[in-house]
Amino acid sequence: MTNEKINITQAELAHVGEGALAYLREIGSDELTARFPGMPELESGLKLWALFAANGQPILLSDARDTALAGAFQNDLTPVSLH
Repeated sequence: MTNEKINITQAELAHVGEGALAYLREIGSDELTARFPGMPELESGLKLWALFAANGQPILLSDARDTALAGAFQNDLTPVSLH
């Protein structure tokens, strides 16, 4: 076994898991609006569940974790929880 380092660019890293993984994360409506300025206005202070593609592209937004999780399975994606 070697301890050889593998260098990967941010662009390459963004494609790891593409089409196979989705990231499930609880997110506040204020943070969501700040990260995605083109979104419709949301009530301030809401706690939501967001499902993101491996590259960070939003897929689904819900007020229920189970709904967001089901969205991953419906799209044949393996969900990974982010904290």
